[in-house]
Amino acid sequence: MAGSEKEIAFSSAKIHLGRQHRNPMATLVFDIETSAQPIENFDEAQQEYLFRETEKIDDPIAKQAKREDITRFMSLWPFTSQVVCIAMLNAETGRGQSIFIAEDYEDADEAGPVEFVPVADETELLTAFWDVARHYDSVVTFNGRGFDVPFIYLRSALLNVPITKKNWLGYRYAVEPHCDLAEQFTFYSVSGRDGAARRFNLDFYCKAFGIESPKSAGVTGMDVKDLMAAGKFKEIAEYCLRDVRATVELYKIWKERLAGIK
Repeated sequence: MAGSEKEIAFSSAKIHLGRQHRNPMATLVFDIETSAQPIENFDEAQQEYLFRETEKIDDPIAKQAKREDITRFMSLWPFTSQVVCIAMLNAETGRGQSIFIAEDYEDADEAGPVEFVPVADETELLTAFWDVARHYDSVVTFNGRGFDVPFIYLRSALLNVPITKKNWLGYRYAVEPHCDLAEQFTFYSVSGRDGAARRFNLDFYCKAFGIESPKSAGVTGMDVKDLMAAGKFKEIAEYCLRDVRATVELYKIWKERLAGIK
């Protein structure tokens, strides 16, 4: 079987992350990692548009610094970046997958409750993700409403990958079908940027609640580009999975101690 066919044709037990049938009570927790596309992928007009703010700066050092700043932000924009990994877990069973793009194609690592699944490209990655997502009615993220979900929606549209769940950006003040913990721990930004419920990052929340930080192994999202360049694809998948595991634990705390507050 060809590589892409092999990875998409997972057994039903694997696709469902350990479930045989749809269970409305089951919850999917996921996170994505992204990496900017090479600037050479964009034509002259697009590059001019991306870096137009630098033309307002006369000082050459400041201009270069601004250009580097914009280049870093390109990994956060779906029209200038790509998804290179999606890790996901069933919050109830702990089973899951970390699907990642890898140049050196190899078989999936099936040891333990989580599979590490290398794929050839972003289209295959998103196809596999949406095939899993369609079996879940509830999803949990950290900042997924502001980043992960719109990012994968737009990347899927650009690559013509069918989206099996189109309701994850619905009514903001609801936790079904999408519970975004970044919104729950700020009570929907009730006190703004500097008030009692100001927003912190996942690492900070984890340390505050005694959860092992996903950054404890020394890798952060800022390292993804360099890891991609170095061919350390599985390290990206492992880091992404640590993010998801931390999100699962934070979700359990929210559900037990804070859910229902209005």
